[in-house]
Amino acid sequence: MNNQEVWVYIEMMNGKIAEVSLELLNKGLDLSKQLNVDLGALVVGKELSSIPETLFRYGARKVYFAENSLLETYTTLPFAAAACQMIKKYQPQIVLYGATVNGRDIAPRIASELKVGLTADCTDLKIGEHKEYSDILFQIRPAFGGNIIATIISPEHRPQMATVREGVMKIGTGEFSDEGEVIIEKIELYDKDIQSEIIARTIHEKKVNLKGAQVIVAGGMGVGSKEGFQLIHKLAKVFNGVPAGSRAAVDAGFIGKEYQVGQTGTTVRPKLYIAVGISGQIQHIAGMNESNRIIAINNDPLAPIFQVSHYGIVDDYATVIPAIIEAYQELKK
Repeated sequence: MNNQEVWVYIEMMNGKIAEVSLELLNKGLDLSKQLNVDLGALVVGKELSSIPETLFRYGARKVYFAENSLLETYTTLPFAAAACQMIKKYQPQIVLYGATVNGRDIAPRIASELKVGLTADCTDLKIGEHKEYSDILFQIRPAFGGNIIATIISPEHRPQMATVREGVMKIGTGEFSDEGEVIIEKIELYDKDIQSEIIARTIHEKKVNLKGAQVIVAGGMGVGSKEGFQLIHKLAKVFNGVPAGSRAAVDAGFIGKEYQVGQTGTTVRPKLYIAVGISGQIQHIAGMNESNRIIAINNDPLAPIFQVSHYGIVDDYATVIPAIIEAYQELKK
């Protein structure tokens, strides 16, 4: 069977669909329309429950469910075996995965088994042409430490596969019809597929939720030191926001990696983004330029960050931030 569909591998987190999977459905729908094919969602698990209705509302027209009683909790080999069986049978032309811990684990194993290419940590996907190849997937990602943007193709083998970073694709509205086609396949698993046993699970919630933050105060190398970042934390706290940093600030040890915004960090879309001492390199701007309001504070009037900001303050952050905090606190009295 060869249906040439676009598929999204649906990752489940504690019984819920991972947000990155819903983001990929939105992008997958765009790709499938360009290719004039259906969008499919691949679910691997023990029980299907009410998952399909949600996937249909976010654009999938078909839900492929790989079912086996041993697929209750994610482990690498059985889930990869189940996904491979489904892909071999239905032969989609594109399969997309979230670049999560599980997505980065399973996608390379599937690619190895199917002997196809895989591009990791993509930040954009497009349909295009290259030489004699048409309607192929352009897999776009930062390369050489984020200093260039590379476009990668794998035109000679199917499916074309990519993992995509969380947050870089906009999530859909979930307003499509909740009806579609469900295809259930009973998956056979063998001893070679079951080589580990889950003894216990410990779940730690993320300490930082940059994606969900409504206000972000981010500092860059212009802040100058870890001590200087205390003002970043203080301003974020005053606004009930989250502190963040550019890649340069993270590399310098001013703030932790989990707080990094940009193409090599987290893509964010808060209501308010305050960039402090951030010059505005393209890799950082790509991770925050869809914020609803951007305020830039920088003592360099020619800093590129001012080209994307809605409001700009040319001054020393050590003078500006205390003044903002004082003014805000006066307004709240």
